[in-house]
Amino acid sequence: MIPSATPITPSAAIGQFKDDQRQLLARANQSGSLEFLKAHAALVDDYFLSSFSQSTVGPQMGILRNPYALVALGGYGRAEQCVYSDIDLLFLFEKKVPAEAEALVREIVYPLWDMGLEVGHATRSIKECLQMGRQDYEVLTSLLDGRFICGMSPIFHQMMERLRIKLINIKPAHIVNWLLDSNRARHHRFGDSSYLLEPNLKEGQGGLRDYHTMLWISKIQSNIKQARDLEYYGYLSHGEYTSLEQSLGFIWHVRNQLHLMMGRKCDQLHLENQTQLAEEMAVEGINGHLPVEILMGELHGRMEFVKQCYEVFVYGMNQKRRMKRKNKSLKETQVPGLKFNRGMLNFVSPQSILQNPELLITIFLESAVHKAPLNVEARRLVRDFGHIVRTPEFRNAPAIVAMFEKVMARQASQFPTMSAMLDTGFLANFIPNFGGVVNRIQFDQYHLYPVARHLLLTVNNIKTIGTGKGDMEDILFRTVYLEIRNKKVLLWAALLHDIGKAEPSEGHSGRGADMARAILTEKGMPQSDVDTVVFLVREHLLLFETATRRDINDEETAIFVARRVKKTDRLKKLYLLSVADAMATGPKAWNDWTASLLRGLFLKALNILEEGELVSRKATRTIEHKKDRVLSTALSTEETKARKQILSVMSPRYLLY
Repeated sequence: MIPSATPITPSAAIGQFKDDQRQLLARANQSGSLEFLKAHAALVDDYFLSSFSQSTVGPQMGILRNPYALVALGGYGRAEQCVYSDIDLLFLFEKKVPAEAEALVREIVYPLWDMGLEVGHATRSIKECLQMGRQDYEVLTSLLDGRFICGMSPIFHQMMERLRIKLINIKPAHIVNWLLDSNRARHHRFGDSSYLLEPNLKEGQGGLRDYHTMLWISKIQSNIKQARDLEYYGYLSHGEYTSLEQSLGFIWHVRNQLHLMMGRKCDQLHLENQTQLAEEMAVEGINGHLPVEILMGELHGRMEFVKQCYEVFVYGMNQKRRMKRKNKSLKETQVPGLKFNRGMLNFVSPQSILQNPELLITIFLESAVHKAPLNVEARRLVRDFGHIVRTPEFRNAPAIVAMFEKVMARQASQFPTMSAMLDTGFLANFIPNFGGVVNRIQFDQYHLYPVARHLLLTVNNIKTIGTGKGDMEDILFRTVYLEIRNKKVLLWAALLHDIGKAEPSEGHSGRGADMARAILTEKGMPQSDVDTVVFLVREHLLLFETATRRDINDEETAIFVARRVKKTDRLKKLYLLSVADAMATGPKAWNDWTASLLRGLFLKALNILEEGELVSRKATRTIEHKKDRVLSTALSTEETKARKQILSVMSPRYLLY
């Protein structure tokens, strides 16, 4: 009933706890993250065991007359006790909660509060736990994580049994749907942490809460007892669970180090803390990438895997429901060498790739067509055979390039195919220059995402503009998009517009234009299309910077843009690229003000190009000839400078007429 323990006074218990915790935190860098979490939870357990066994209040309540138990809840219940995580504790009574319970709480919990620890506690009977779990599913999920610490263990088991019989088994589907809806709302609120420059390690998409939601759903549906049961009950394959465990271990390690560095609980990894955290974790730079970029690249990759695991988990659950509801089989593919496993794409075997290397791109096209994810084994094989993708014979073959363009043009689904290409290394092998922007962090006030993710978001925004849905529900966007003749060129420009940021020095637009020319020429794109993409990459900041830095009501501003662009079709492409780029950058780059400025400048420049009056070759030659004549009659160098200054602010229309 109560484990035997060496007699120790409550004050000595807290003293022992302080000493043990200090020693444990000193070893936080040396032990594995999962081992640390469990050791820290066990340390807290030891404190409660010691306090309980030597309590002066407990014997007065009479544990035999009114049985009770101490139960760990939430993250503490899962034995995921990070450095400054909350300690959630339940004083569980069989029937009525006695008046002495308050004194018991003071005796056990208050010393931890005095230490500055965040201890959340509740004092309830079994009946009250059931009532609150029925009314508030957040209480229910904390109870699902419940773990007996000390006291009368039958009380704990009775509560868990009644929780399942009287609550969970009655409406499991309703609870699962609530969990899924809550997770979607949380993702919307905190964003995709596998993309964001300032990820939330716990609440963001790809964060620890996605893993917790998988656990809760599995406990509701299959009554699993531990995380390993996700594999045993078939929710995840062996490879998926192993990779998930490794990813979670890294996220927990980063979270622990962040707690230690900040001296408090902190789950949002802000930009100003990332460089210091990389130093604290002794991360080393590789191939020109800063240590902070290596750290954030690893973190984003790990959180991306957690996100994928969660999405595949939900996808597989929905597939099973679909089979039961409609008596239909899972998806099938007609491509030899590919197959579906539990609704996810995989290769038939590694040998099939060697026999037909084209499968390395075909599997992504099938994923886009069927809106189905690649499973973990398929992703591993794509990475393992990356050397084939990198060969010029593969990446520049017309058939391969054509399939890539089809993937790029497909609308993104729940499982974005381009993101899968990035995460498996396919994209960096197919376009070697792309490897330089993978995990490249943009340390400025505008960008929310690393460069590679920003590029994929820009491509997706272009495609969304074409649908006219969501934030893209704008008649001008839709009209301009439909008027563009060669949309493939616009997508390539979106994918490559920041490729020059592979080098941290200034001038990424010009550098990126040169890279784009080499990439697309190598892939056999027609020269006229190459020239258009190169122009769009070189000038992708023209509209935004001109609109935000110059007076768009000044006729000269629109004329300046029109003369630079020269063609209406290019101007339309440049406008949509500017919009998609700004949207993919963040709210400081795209808001009502910048949207209005861009629209105004675009329409003015478009009108000038369509009218052709002031930017035609004839008009330009006439104006330049008149300027030369005026300057040639100056009597001195000073007069020449003065006339140049006057001519620079004179309206082109005045000069022409």
